[in-house]
Amino acid sequence: MEYARRRIAAAVTAAFIAMCASAQAQEVKHYRFAYDQPKTTGYGVLGDIFAEKLKTLSKGTMLIDQYPGAQLGQEPQVLQLVKAGDVEFCISSSANAATLSPQAGVMSMHFLFRNEAHLIKAIADPEVSKAVKAMIAETVQGAHVIALATLGLRHMYSKREIKKIDDIKGLKVRVQATPTEDIMFPAYGAQIVHMPFGSVYTSLQTGVVDVGENGINVYLANKHYEVAPVLSLTEHEANNSLVWISDKLWNSLTPEQQGWVQAAADEVNRTQPAKALELEHQSAEKLKSIGVKVVTDVDKSGFTAIADPYLDKLAHELGPHAEKIKNLIRAIN
Repeated sequence: MEYARRRIAAAVTAAFIAMCASAQAQEVKHYRFAYDQPKTTGYGVLGDIFAEKLKTLSKGTMLIDQYPGAQLGQEPQVLQLVKAGDVEFCISSSANAATLSPQAGVMSMHFLFRNEAHLIKAIADPEVSKAVKAMIAETVQGAHVIALATLGLRHMYSKREIKKIDDIKGLKVRVQATPTEDIMFPAYGAQIVHMPFGSVYTSLQTGVVDVGENGINVYLANKHYEVAPVLSLTEHEANNSLVWISDKLWNSLTPEQQGWVQAAADEVNRTQPAKALELEHQSAEKLKSIGVKVVTDVDKSGFTAIADPYLDKLAHELGPHAEKIKNLIRAIN
């Protein structure tokens, strides 16, 4: 009789364990993570860091499916999909974030970051991250920001060298659609052209624009060097990014799951900037090896003489959040 009871108890226990395992297996969820750059860029680095950390913390129950290369749309469109809850996560440049929250344009102000070391420190700084999250929380509905990241500094590329400010006067430059870009490039004497990132290659090829501007790895990965084979290291602004989550998903998660998501995002904030800058350096060497002319001795004094007075002015005009973020970044040594 005792033996029979033990066998029944063992069978019940085994069935319970199997049922729990089955339930856990059913709880595995996949989430879409969209961005418009190729997987080989710093966006892919970001996606991998986030996905691996979230998988580990959730014990394999929360899995990220990455959709690089604008598979789900360009950044402004994907931001709307995230707000609507149709896509769970995305990366946007700070410039495209400004289409939802104009104060996000502060992250794109020219010569806000002194050099690469300053950029890495600033983006990884918890107080800067906290200030950006607060800005988005107060100004955007339907989605919020969980991390900051960067692809490094932006530079200008064309069929000609840009070694000083006089070299850009009168040229048509494709810029991101933000108030800061619309003010700064004309202040340098250039003409501005707005267009989606996906149109830049053919526009450079056909002469619709004379100059593109972006990070080194983005320039390499999208083969813009084929139509604009001279890269001038102007370092005029940073290629900063925000990582977004839809409020629809966030509000459906348990507090424990929310903790996992934010911890994975914090890992991005801490580790992605340095990895992205390393990728920039590798990309510069690759470009040189295939014959691209990389102009390193750009005289930035003419640019900074015009840009510096705008830092305080533009941040103030954008709003109190922008001003606070600018002050935090400038105070970092």
